[in-house]
Amino acid sequence: MKLFRTMAEKIRSEIQTWLRIQPAQVSSIQLQEILNYDGNAIKNRIWYRGDSEELSQLYKQVPGDRTRFWAAVPTRGMEIRKIHVGIPGVITDTLTDIVISDMNDFDLSARQEEWEEISKENKFKDMLSEAITETLVIGDGAFKVSFDTTLSQYPIIEFYPGDKIDIIYNQGRVKEIIFKSVYHQNRQEYVLLETYGKGYINYTLTKDGRECDIKSIPETADLTDIVWSDNFLMAVPLQFLKSSKWKGRGKSIFDGKTDAFDSLDESWSQWMDALRANRTKEYIPTELIPRNPNTGELITPNTFDNRFLQSDGAMDENGKAVISLVQGEIPHESYLATYVTALDLCLQGLISPSTLGIDGNKINDNALAQREREKTTLYTRNKIIASLQKVLPVLINIILKAYDVWRRIPIKDVDVTVEFGEYASPAFSDVVDVISKARANGIMSVERCVKELYGDTITENDFFEEVNRIKTEQGIIELDEPSIKEINENNT
Repeated sequence: MKLFRTMAEKIRSEIQTWLRIQPAQVSSIQLQEILNYDGNAIKNRIWYRGDSEELSQLYKQVPGDRTRFWAAVPTRGMEIRKIHVGIPGVITDTLTDIVISDMNDFDLSARQEEWEEISKENKFKDMLSEAITETLVIGDGAFKVSFDTTLSQYPIIEFYPGDKIDIIYNQGRVKEIIFKSVYHQNRQEYVLLETYGKGYINYTLTKDGRECDIKSIPETADLTDIVWSDNFLMAVPLQFLKSSKWKGRGKSIFDGKTDAFDSLDESWSQWMDALRANRTKEYIPTELIPRNPNTGELITPNTFDNRFLQSDGAMDENGKAVISLVQGEIPHESYLATYVTALDLCLQGLISPSTLGIDGNKINDNALAQREREKTTLYTRNKIIASLQKVLPVLINIILKAYDVWRRIPIKDVDVTVEFGEYASPAFSDVVDVISKARANGIMSVERCVKELYGDTITENDFFEEVNRIKTEQGIIELDEPSIKEINENNT
């Protein structure tokens, strides 16, 4: 028995030793950041601009992987034409158009006419369209409110993209927004820093990174710091996605996609290079080449309409001079599969192919299929709209408050409602068909039918008129419920 206990304890000890886990050694990992926020913004802006020459210059200067398509330098004599398909710009412009086209008018509980004048003066909808585009490309930005009576009697609204602002946070809350404007004077570059805080605006002029006299250039000579008693910021930041790389800043829709864009350009460029290399070649024997009727010299082929290659004539006794056409085979299916896969990676998580007019599967274009294919676009659109519905009411309130401070009158908050229409909604005929079936089966009231059919596009008075008209035409009569007194009188 004692021997058995000794063996059991020994086995238990061995198992404990075997399961013992040694802790990991403390180590540090160092990563070299290739681009800072401003450099990344420049890269994204060049992708949006879509100029192949600018992309080539960019990637030849930016440190990093030299095997990328736009960074690679081909061997001399084996150059390839590098083509940019422009998909980043198309994605951005399409998303902006979708959001702006679905945006309805702003509804203010008070001061509606006043806001409409301010909006008209600043071309607010056009500026908002530009702000959405810049935010999608750069990652974030901010609206700035200022006054200049030489330009307008109303507040001046401007949007600065993320590469022209700095945001200062205090415990997760925006403390200051610094707007940067560049001026050139006598071949010198000056940067004006406008620091917007709660209740103040400070102006600082810098040259070569150092502060200088604000009166150094005429554009800033009349600027003086501003202070007001009300505790609010005359600026509003805007971002749709949060950056995981730069805390407190926004994320561009291009972040994480540039390698996919690079691969798409490479696949298309290779396809076009194969087409160029495999063009039809026409070989003409020397004796059949057209000659100049005056001199008898061989006519040089025109590169556009009569390209040909000279070949030796037939030398044997039975030989005949024959013009031959030669063309290589191009694996179109392989190139197409590569291009489609690269394109899917570019659009993944951003926008549906059908939104851009791409329908490689040629599936049925009914309402249900359309909505299914548009889901990715719908998710991205909803993220943008969710941010705008938070920012725009705050922005309009701040604009009106700033206008009150400028006129030295008491400020007050205004309730602002921003409504957006439904995206990829079914066709009107499809809605009528569904509602008609529901009404015929007795599962939907007349009031509900009218509400579902017209939505928010019908006014309250028109709604009741339409309901009464339909009930009258269908012979539906509404009677008041009889009282107990009326029932007793009828019984007697």
